[in-house]
Amino acid sequence: MISVKGVSLQYGSRKLFSGVDIVFSPGNCYGLIGANGSGKSTFLKVLSGEIDSTSGEVVVDAGKRISVLKQDQFAFDQYTALMTVIIGHKKLYDIMTEKDALYAKPDFSDADGMRVSELEGEFAELNGWSAESDASKLLTDLGILTEFHNVSMKQLESGQKVRVLLAQALFGNPDILLLDEPTNHLDVETCMWLEDFLANFENTAIVVSHDRHFLDNVCTHIADIDFGKIKLYSGNYTFWSESSQLALRQRSESNKKIEDQRKELQEFILRFSANLSKSRQATSRRKILEKLTIEEIQPSSRKYPYVGFDQEREAGNDLLSIDHVSKSIDGQMLFEKLNITIEKGEKVAFVGPNGLAKTALFQILMGEMSDYTGTFKWGVSTKRAYFPKDNAKYFESTLSVVDWLRQYSEDKTEVFIRGFLGKMLFTGEESLKPANVLSGGEKVRCMLSRMMLMKPNVVILDEPTNHLDLESITALNKGLERFRGTVLFSSHDHQLVQTVANRIIEITPKGVIDRVGTTFDEYLADERIKELRKQLYS
Repeated sequence: MISVKGVSLQYGSRKLFSGVDIVFSPGNCYGLIGANGSGKSTFLKVLSGEIDSTSGEVVVDAGKRISVLKQDQFAFDQYTALMTVIIGHKKLYDIMTEKDALYAKPDFSDADGMRVSELEGEFAELNGWSAESDASKLLTDLGILTEFHNVSMKQLESGQKVRVLLAQALFGNPDILLLDEPTNHLDVETCMWLEDFLANFENTAIVVSHDRHFLDNVCTHIADIDFGKIKLYSGNYTFWSESSQLALRQRSESNKKIEDQRKELQEFILRFSANLSKSRQATSRRKILEKLTIEEIQPSSRKYPYVGFDQEREAGNDLLSIDHVSKSIDGQMLFEKLNITIEKGEKVAFVGPNGLAKTALFQILMGEMSDYTGTFKWGVSTKRAYFPKDNAKYFESTLSVVDWLRQYSEDKTEVFIRGFLGKMLFTGEESLKPANVLSGGEKVRCMLSRMMLMKPNVVILDEPTNHLDLESITALNKGLERFRGTVLFSSHDHQLVQTVANRIIEITPKGVIDRVGTTFDEYLADERIKELRKQLYS
């Protein structure tokens, strides 16, 4: 158990949170959420002892081990991947190091023998004899092939290093597990493995993530940083989100009787509980939710931007045909002889582990890449809006956000531009900031604004949720669901793909897997597709 007692953190005049009193208990997984800049990662560092709070204390039960997902990819460059994982259990690693040093002494003494005997006992108690095999299995489960286990970290690619560091955090059954964005750089299968790991983790886990599907599948509680406080709520992310909106609605219905409000809450809980899936988590959540009272749910201060794409005109039936298109980069074949026909109104998710292939295809279709073979043809009535993965070139200007957006609007009046930006949460001074100093999330909201003003009938988005907070991701998700035009997109956000796409296309170097009318979850569960994927990636 880890207890937070009266913890406050302040930098100068800026107070992140104050008077935090929370107990994190074993058997639960807590999702730590909050607006960008609210202090989520900082709070994890306070819990781990990496930084000190301004006041208050963090108390960890005696003998309990905290494990943290490290963010520095270069900290373990001198070690092999396997040893980097074992280092995650510091006490075990220290015993191994001291033991090996003593055995290597040329003048091994009786005292050394006594010490080695003590160390061997401690080593056995910590399951040291199975450490290498346990670490190796974790690496394999996280997608690191056996041939890389004894390779030094400095020789691994960035994505591989992230997985090794995740294995390091999970190694040795820690008592308290702190994970900051653990799904970054993970493919969907590895994400699913991690979800299962955490759903069956019997100790205490606290995670920060922008992946709503992940939070829903692993969390028993939500710790929300809001109003300068951190408040604990029962249930997963969707339950927190919907219950906070229910609380907000009930607050506005002041004439509604308390009895009616309680009944509405209980009906909501029953409906939500019926949709729970993971067996251990489901049982735990049901017990928690059954004890909830109307006083325990609270409205959130979080604001959602408005994302909505309106078509200036509807596209014709001949939308897009791709004929024998091939592309390679530095001798690596991204895709070969691609033949795809896109119909009007389809919402197509392009999936697969190679993000470069999806980006290259979108750039070809938007005329931003010319070095390819084959042809493609857009319907004459299509009007396309494109969200590139790298949007840096759009923000080299010192124009204010107002004037930046005005460039892309037919209606250039101040009232219209400011009103539009207000819906995208740029208000007051925020709308006067220079474009070249915007944060990643602000740039994404500007790009989405630009696209909405175009009134397209085809929307192409390459990883649009990168840098967005949970509220903006939710708004984008709903906007794409409502859109009556055609969508081509790639995303690591599982829920976005699951709820928006009505067609899944996976690009591989040896061909494509194309399924119409299939949801993402159905695609992932299809045994025939699993077998086909093995063949195409072998």
